[in-house]
Amino acid sequence: MDIAALLGALFNTFLVVFIVASMLSAGFTTTVPNLVSVLKRYWLILAVLVGALVLRPLAGLFIAELFSLDVSAFIALIILASVAGAPLGLKFVMAAGGSLTTGAALQVMLAVIGSFTFAPTANLLLEFADLGADISLPVWDILRAVVILQIVPFAIGMLTRYWVSDTALEWNKTAVKISGPAFLAFLALGILGSWRMIIDLIGDRALIAGIVFAIVALIIGYVVSVGDRKTRETSGLVEIGTNAGPAFAAIAIAFQNEASIVGAAVAMLLIQIILGAVMGGYFGKSKGGDEAEAAANGGEGEGSTEPAATPAASE
Repeated sequence: MDIAALLGALFNTFLVVFIVASMLSAGFTTTVPNLVSVLKRYWLILAVLVGALVLRPLAGLFIAELFSLDVSAFIALIILASVAGAPLGLKFVMAAGGSLTTGAALQVMLAVIGSFTFAPTANLLLEFADLGADISLPVWDILRAVVILQIVPFAIGMLTRYWVSDTALEWNKTAVKISGPAFLAFLALGILGSWRMIIDLIGDRALIAGIVFAIVALIIGYVVSVGDRKTRETSGLVEIGTNAGPAFAAIAIAFQNEASIVGAAVAMLLIQIILGAVMGGYFGKSKGGDEAEAAANGGEGEGSTEPAATPAASE
């Protein structure tokens, strides 16, 4: 086995471990009352679903066409744009002092629903873009893999939380300890296996397109959401990040981890992470300033009074 094949095998292994561990953790930390309390906010749910499942993918297509991306970068952006609901979004929400209960419920909802919608959506957009007769996704193969890797672990985790809550919370500690390093490992292996392509992207339109898309995704999540400022910030920070597991699983299944596609996807994912962290910190700092001013004026800030929700996973 040569080095490239070894890196590819390790990449796929850590990717599977990350997906399973993160979705187990999501199930372990999801309670029915918290989930139902958010799902009862019908207009918020509808707005977030439209933003994540319709507007976000269309924005990816428009930006890819606008910047005339080459085929590899075009494919990478379309796939990343079609699957929202990154567990890492909860880290951004936490940094912003946003609503963790709402954020956790929205992230889980997008991850679960996106498991079924992202492959057909990405395939439809790729066919519309007409990149070539052989550029398409094996939708059923991807759906089957994602359902097994995402939905089954999540269901097991949620049922465990429902039946034996204390055990689920204890097991969640292990799941988080596994998912975090697994994410870093598969990301590092993705960089290592396609570093030449990533270096070639420096100064390329693909990185600019990735930045523009991340900003637009944040704006979509914020603008289409309903509710107060904290809810809008939470929605925007949840929608900015791509659920990396299904996205890279699709690249592995459909394109056999082609280095140029993996490199472009990794670079764009890193942009989302950086921008999400920056905006989470900015929202948090802004909120802290508002609360300090309100306190100085004898009022109360916008601090959250809701119970904290444990982030589903460390992406």
